[in-house]
Amino acid sequence: MIKIKRLNIFIDESGDFGFVNGSSDLYAVSFTLHESSDSIETELKYLNEKLDMLNYDGMIHLAYLIAKRGDYLHFDFERRKSIFWAIFYFSSRVKVKIRTIIVDKKYINKKTQLNVALAREISKFISENQDYLNSFDKIVIYYDNGQETLATILDTIFASNPNVERRIDFDHTKKRLFQVSDMLTVIDKLDYKRKNNISFTKAESFFFRGKDFRHIINILKNKRI
Repeated sequence: MIKIKRLNIFIDESGDFGFVNGSSDLYAVSFTLHESSDSIETELKYLNEKLDMLNYDGMIHLAYLIAKRGDYLHFDFERRKSIFWAIFYFSSRVKVKIRTIIVDKKYINKKTQLNVALAREISKFISENQDYLNSFDKIVIYYDNGQETLATILDTIFASNPNVERRIDFDHTKKRLFQVSDMLTVIDKLDYKRKNNISFTKAESFFFRGKDFRHIINILKNKRI
C-alpha cells in the first residue's frame, strides 16, 4: 500500500480589517507547517503534562495570556508565564516550519488595499516554497474562518490546487500546532515592533523583558521558512 505524503498547515491571524480609532496597527498571519510523517507524540505528551501541572488544559491564547484576560483573568503572573513557556518550548522542539506575514497598516488606508497586500504576500510565500509544497500528495489547511476576508483570500490562492483541503471545524484545544500559530502572530508582531521602534504596551513590556524576548526570537530562527 502506497503511503500518502501529507502536509498540515495551521493558520491563525491577529489584527483586523478596520481603519478607525481602536483598530489594530498591524495585521499578522502565521503559518505552522507540519509533515504528518514527523511524529509529535513525545513533545505533545510533555506539553500536556506541563499544562496539567499548571492546572490548565484549555487552548493557549497568547494575546489573552499577556493581557490577563479571558481564561487567565485570575491567573497570577508566574502561572501565565509558565503556560507561555510550555507552548513555546513545545514549538521549539516539534519538527515544524514557520512563517509569519505582517502588514503594517500605516502604509495603507483602506480594507481593499489590505486585502491586496495580504494576498500578494501570501501568494509570494506560496510561490517561494512551491517545490516543497508540490512534493506532497495532500495538503490540509486548518483555518477556522476566524475572519471571513482572510478565509476568502486563502481559498482563492489555493483554489487551483486539487490536493488542498481546508478544514474549518476542528478542536482548537487539542490542535496544539494551531496554538503555535496563535503564539507566532503575537511574537512576530512584537518583533516587528521591536525592529521598527514601535512601543510595546505596558502588558507586553511586563510580560516580555529584553533578554527573554531576544532568546525567544533566536530559538525560532532555525524554523523559519
